[in-house]
Amino acid sequence: MGKLIVIEAGDGSGKATQAKRLLEHLEKAGATVREVSFPDYESDSSALVKMYLRGDFGSSAEDVNAYAASAFYAVDRFASFRTEWRCDYERGAVILADRYVTSNMVHQAVKIEDPSDRKAFIDWVDDFEYVKLGLPRPDIVFFLDMKPEVSARLIARRAEMSGQAEDIHEKDRTYLVKCHELYSALAKERGWVTIKADDGDRPRGVDEVHEDIWKHVQRLLELCC
Repeated sequence: MGKLIVIEAGDGSGKATQAKRLLEHLEKAGATVREVSFPDYESDSSALVKMYLRGDFGSSAEDVNAYAASAFYAVDRFASFRTEWRCDYERGAVILADRYVTSNMVHQAVKIEDPSDRKAFIDWVDDFEYVKLGLPRPDIVFFLDMKPEVSARLIARRAEMSGQAEDIHEKDRTYLVKCHELYSALAKERGWVTIKADDGDRPRGVDEVHEDIWKHVQRLLELCC
């Protein structure tokens, strides 16, 4: 099998940028690499995710319970794996994922307040996606740790520049704070690699963050450059 590298973070924290930089560096180092991103908005399998984020099922993320929303995302990942990157992975390629199962463990779990119920949900996600659906487990998960107030400014700026409205997750600032707190907790609990992505009240430089990520990837893949 290949290696599965996942980059996780709250919305607006630079995941896509870092995934692109890492892809370029891996290719330059001679690795066979395939980048995937979730949700896969180009696929029919993301239809329910798009409806959910657009607010078709309710104007707040809380309007759709964690189990239902998680199923939307899980089906999208299953379709992507089976039709797009399974063969590459089984032939030894490096799969670089911008979000993965780990996103469901955070973005949906924050809807559940009771600690024991939240843990049961996270265990359910683990079993549903990795065991029942047969998705591969990551070899390493990076959590880009950016303060919610910093990422919120970046989200607002991105929406203004693109002209696209923020989705129901992005515009709920309380939700962003809760996600950041749970990302931090799960990173410690599950052994994810935490990479500092802000410098006080502003983002860290893209190159600085990338170099921190690359050190861990080099060790994982035993690359020399």
